[in-house]
Amino acid sequence: MKNYLFIVLLAVLAACGGSDQPAEEVKKDEPLAQSKNSSRFNQTFGDFLNNYYSLKDALVASNPEQATTAANNMVSSANNIAYDEMKADSNIVLTAKDFTNTITGDAQKLATEADLEAKRKTFQSISDNMYTLLRTVRYDNEIVYQQYCPMAFDDAGAAWLSKTSDIKNPYYGKKMLTCGEVRDSLDFRGK
Repeated sequence: MKNYLFIVLLAVLAACGGSDQPAEEVKKDEPLAQSKNSSRFNQTFGDFLNNYYSLKDALVASNPEQATTAANNMVSSANNIAYDEMKADSNIVLTAKDFTNTITGDAQKLATEADLEAKRKTFQSISDNMYTLLRTVRYDNEIVYQQYCPMAFDDAGAAWLSKTSDIKNPYYGKKMLTCGEVRDSLDFRGK
């Protein structure tokens, strides 16, 4: 009988991992799985990002017509983003699509606004959401700089994105072209 109990105990220990070492703990704060994106995703997302840069440049030039065109181009290019080729967890893809929809809605609003200052205010929302979208999709084709002007909108401050670290302020244009600083740089290349 003692041998039978010993064998049962060994079987239970073997089934449960029977090791004196603690079971590997699951880290709760680990990010969801994501790897480098496909070249098609990077191409289509890059087109979307370049249209954002065109919008920023139009606001730097204080050109409302060009801003309207660039905003409309953002909406068009958003529809072509190859999220099906984004190499990420499905929750990340859904989150990215939600941010894209918010940005698209703001871009449509910006395109209908006649006043340059109203366009700049809507651009602030687009910029904030683009920054979060870039961090969500981990766009790994180029470095993207987040820049910030503390004086924008009566000293409330506002950020925007740029492909270079040179400051070209879209909130003031020629009035205060170089007002601002690089606040962050997103570089997911090789990660």
